[in-house]
Amino acid sequence: MRFALGALLLVSVSVAAAEVPLRFVVSDSWAMPMVQMERGRPTQGILHDMMISLATQVGVPAEFHILPRARVQNAMEHGEVDVRCYISKSWLPNQSGDYIWSAPLLVQRDLLIGRRGSPSINPADLPQQSIGTVRGYNYPTLQPLFDADRLHRDDARNQEQVLEKLLAGRYRYAVSNQWTLDWFNQRLLPDQQLKSVALVHEQAVSCYVRNDPKVPVQRILDTLLQMKMSGEIDDIIRLYTGNPAANQ
Repeated sequence: MRFALGALLLVSVSVAAAEVPLRFVVSDSWAMPMVQMERGRPTQGILHDMMISLATQVGVPAEFHILPRARVQNAMEHGEVDVRCYISKSWLPNQSGDYIWSAPLLVQRDLLIGRRGSPSINPADLPQQSIGTVRGYNYPTLQPLFDADRLHRDDARNQEQVLEKLLAGRYRYAVSNQWTLDWFNQRLLPDQQLKSVALVHEQAVSCYVRNDPKVPVQRILDTLLQMKMSGEIDDIIRLYTGNPAANQ
């Protein structure tokens, strides 16, 4: 009987350990096609599908923590979450803590966007005006223009709101990534669609993982690399934007 109880306890502990979720952090500034939020939880989108597939292949449940962008790094440093995706080392010059980075997985292309008929233009040649931006986002190539008072930020909560304000004529130009532009234009008639007028910045982005014995770090990194090499990530992007080339 004592042996049977001991064996049962070991099985129970093993099952409990297998059910420890992988905790992903999700910025509340993300919008489609990256993430769709419904009732305070992500339900679809490029990053949502990537995270669900990653957790499934690693063999653990996925748990999402929705946080303001300003709190994300603090949550990582305090062990409240395990994995952060869609991030570049250059965006975290003062990162503290013990983390391991994945290989580059995605390419973010920030574009200067105008309405139909807007000519291609170098942002440095724009006359003084406000342009649409996302609150809390850094735009390294535009920052000298902001500092010189040549351009002014008109912040919105997320990129979809930035493009909605551009479409409504609140300003002449805005900054958005390629994915959001492609997603946004799918809902518009051809003569209403917004267009890219300049490439502002191009950046490879990755995921990073807390280096903790409780987290299956190597399995996570190996799975992410396999998802990239197999074309799975390109397929997810194509599903939402019709344009896998944005990830090349």
